[in-house]
Amino acid sequence: MCGIVGYIGLKQAYPILINGLKRLEYRGYDSAGIAIINGDTHIFKKQGKVSDLVQYTVDVDVTGTIGFGHTRWATHGEPNDVNAHPHTSTNGIFTLIHNGIIENYSTLKTKLLANGYTFKSETDTEVLVNLIEYNYLKGKVSAEMAVRLALSKVIGAYGIVVSCTKEPDQLIAARKGSPLVIGIGNDEYFIASDATPIVEHTKSVIYLNNDNVAIIKRNELIIKTIEDVELTPKIQELQLNIGEIEKNGFEHFMLKEIFEQPRSIQDTFRGRISADLKSIHLGGLWEVMDKIVNARRIIIIGCGTSWHAGLVGEYLIEEYARIPVEVEYASEFRYRNPVIYPDDVIIAISQSGETADTLAAISLAKENKALVLGICNVVGSSIPRETHAGVYTHAGPEIGVASTKAFTAQVTVLAMMALLLSKKRNTISNEIYYKLIKELSNIPGKIEEALKLNSEYKKIAELYKDATNFLYLGRGYLFPVALEGALKLKEISYIHAEGYPAAEMKHGPIALIDKNMPVVVIATKDRSYEKIVSNIQEVKARNGIVIAVVTQGDTVIRNMADHVLEVPGTESSLAALLTIVPLQLLSYHIAVLRGCDVDQPRNLAKSVTVE
Repeated sequence: MCGIVGYIGLKQAYPILINGLKRLEYRGYDSAGIAIINGDTHIFKKQGKVSDLVQYTVDVDVTGTIGFGHTRWATHGEPNDVNAHPHTSTNGIFTLIHNGIIENYSTLKTKLLANGYTFKSETDTEVLVNLIEYNYLKGKVSAEMAVRLALSKVIGAYGIVVSCTKEPDQLIAARKGSPLVIGIGNDEYFIASDATPIVEHTKSVIYLNNDNVAIIKRNELIIKTIEDVELTPKIQELQLNIGEIEKNGFEHFMLKEIFEQPRSIQDTFRGRISADLKSIHLGGLWEVMDKIVNARRIIIIGCGTSWHAGLVGEYLIEEYARIPVEVEYASEFRYRNPVIYPDDVIIAISQSGETADTLAAISLAKENKALVLGICNVVGSSIPRETHAGVYTHAGPEIGVASTKAFTAQVTVLAMMALLLSKKRNTISNEIYYKLIKELSNIPGKIEEALKLNSEYKKIAELYKDATNFLYLGRGYLFPVALEGALKLKEISYIHAEGYPAAEMKHGPIALIDKNMPVVVIATKDRSYEKIVSNIQEVKARNGIVIAVVTQGDTVIRNMADHVLEVPGTESSLAALLTIVPLQLLSYHIAVLRGCDVDQPRNLAKSVTVE
């Protein structure tokens, strides 16, 4: 959600900023802009894509070795040129870009209006840049001090980059709740909201913590707290390669990431499943394992796809480790005054590690003395730093807004956690334990088999690309897959879709079924197989169209359904890892056939860093 890139050094800033903004397009945005500083501050901004901004700047002077750029996802004010970032203060002294939301902007704006400040946009960002200028002029302080004073007055989340015409050879960056990373070069520094715009320039980075302020010059970097306490920054090495954020011959990042799942799952369990397939080791949990084993209950929190992965985790942990599990939307958990005990274990799941609601839920859990674990994909992000312990997924960068390989990597981690806990608690036999570990190791190869049927999924997509509604049904471990399959379709194709437990169909959704309603039934062979067959018969009796995900060789459902999507057989507790793949591809092909932008769906952002 929104993107930031900045540069100060000896090179021309414009190409670095534009390429950086292109790298950040996956985050979701509706306008883009840059500021170039070369004596004066020159601002160029445009509603639309980065390509529109490039066209807008074709015949203008963009020389300068300091600058910053922004892709905006609208919160305050509609998407247009005026509301696009950067924003400049009333007297033109400060220019600012901002990710996040200033919650008390209205109160601050009233005060500024009373002091003669004017506003061109509808944004909360323009309030912040004017507040900085107000502090600067009234207090006759440095730009850095003016920024810190302003940030001490705001309520909300922010990641900002600020320039001052009176102090032109520096940039000031700060964060609270919205991520910022600083890349270190030779007499140059890079600033970004995540590492993707930086990786081609440097591997040495500093992740700013909440309430950090960075004063950045070409050959100097100082990091302080808002209260003016100087800090010693921790320099880390980026574990990211430029090839990982390229399409590598695929038409879209989403398709590439679907096809990467055999590798991403293997990378997630690599080194964690022993070579003899007899044990599981999760080093990130080693120091807190006793507390997890003796937990009163486990509460899994997440949003969107991560919440769906958490539902699979609930079934896995309860079945094998016999610990009660609740799965909560992070946004609801933080606001409903939940009961949290000190011997509870909270598992926070997030691909980006920056999800605002999940971070707030973590803070609430820590206040109540619970042990908080993270399952996250992005090294150095906020959630791994805020949790007591955790496990990285190692899925690699996920650029497509609709999560695909993140889901299967998260389920893989949850499966390993469930098996490890069950072994520690002696709630599983060695026979079943070894069998499940072996089957988990076989999943990447079985996904490769499912991917070979991609052309078949496309044929089905061609038949139903113009449908207006879809219903997804599943039972047990496959109910979360129904939810995730429906989410993928609505996210990228804009077709209304609902996921339901198949047994609940008769309690409402069956009223929707007719000859125009495609019903996707996840119906691989497990303990609920006979029941799901009955559900399919009920759909067909009402002239519904059935698209069934079945186990290879299934003849019963093949003779009933209009279409079947076959996957290799596996243990029912691991079936989510296989059955989601054809649903991802079905959604992808429908969206492409409808002319949708699958990597950057409308109104969506990759990382939701504001409430």
